[in-house]
Amino acid sequence: MAPTTKTGRVTIKTVAADAGVSVAAVSKVLRDAYGVSDALRARVQASMEKLNYRPHAGARAMRGRTYTLGILLPDMRNPFFADILAGVNEALERTQYQTMIGVSRSAETIEMSLIDSMIDRQMDGLLMIGPRMPPETAESVSTRIPTAVVGYHVPQLATLDTANNDDVAGAAQVVRHLAANGYRRITMVTLAVPTKNVVVTVQRERGYREAMKERGLSQHINIVPADQTAREVQTVVRHLLESRHRPEALFCWTDMVALHALSVAKDLGLSVPGDLAIVGYDNTIYCDLAQNSLTSVDQSGQVLGLQAARLLIERIDGRQQGDHFVVSPRLVVRGSSRPRPS
Repeated sequence: MAPTTKTGRVTIKTVAADAGVSVAAVSKVLRDAYGVSDALRARVQASMEKLNYRPHAGARAMRGRTYTLGILLPDMRNPFFADILAGVNEALERTQYQTMIGVSRSAETIEMSLIDSMIDRQMDGLLMIGPRMPPETAESVSTRIPTAVVGYHVPQLATLDTANNDDVAGAAQVVRHLAANGYRRITMVTLAVPTKNVVVTVQRERGYREAMKERGLSQHINIVPADQTAREVQTVVRHLLESRHRPEALFCWTDMVALHALSVAKDLGLSVPGDLAIVGYDNTIYCDLAQNSLTSVDQSGQVLGLQAARLLIERIDGRQQGDHFVVSPRLVVRGSSRPRPS
């Protein structure tokens, strides 16, 4: 049996002795260095697994990398973020990288506190999902740590990478679909945030406006903001649906809002789509449930996560120029937006 230290901790020397290779060889495997054969890698990894070896993060940092990535989420409740994380995990499954998650609750001050903590812990890179910070702050962060962002439109920045859906095109698809099905009073429920062109909701508002004008529905343009809480969303939707000029259709900036809208409509005795059409955005797993049958824009969350992780690792490996990946959205039509009864 390979010897351990006096403290009983398995070290790189322990692994080398068990595998019958040099310490330098184990180090190369840990660093994923160029030129390591598959046979050597398998041999060393088998010993690490048998001995339950875990590299010391501090020591790895002194050697140059910790093989940890920080992921910044705005919220844990949105199922779309699970799709993104599934893509990240897929991209990392054959690498040494592990992830640590921080939740900002969509607050810029919390975002910065979490980022500082991740940098202090010497993480190799940062993946942010839908951050609320202005572009100049994001650029500043990216000069401190390799950074990739999902749901953030900054194609002019070379210091960080992005993976985005074409939010303008996605919103336009929604309006064209609803207009073609006979709906005219189409209201958009958006997120109440300061107007910044980098935020996905602002991009979707732009697509909504442009498509409404394109279809001759300018007089019906109505964008209603709501905070990202269940109570606020339900209050805003209830007010809209109880108003004298009730919308014929609601375009919700995310599925979570659309699902709340379905609930409110049912509570008010309205049929969907008989009295009201509802369309969401993200095409999350709940859209396909029979009781929801929610039309939604699929923005390929798993692809966004996979590509963002790929871009981040490339950036860590030394790429300097910015890379901005864009997914083409696809409208998935279900029962909630069937043609309006004549």
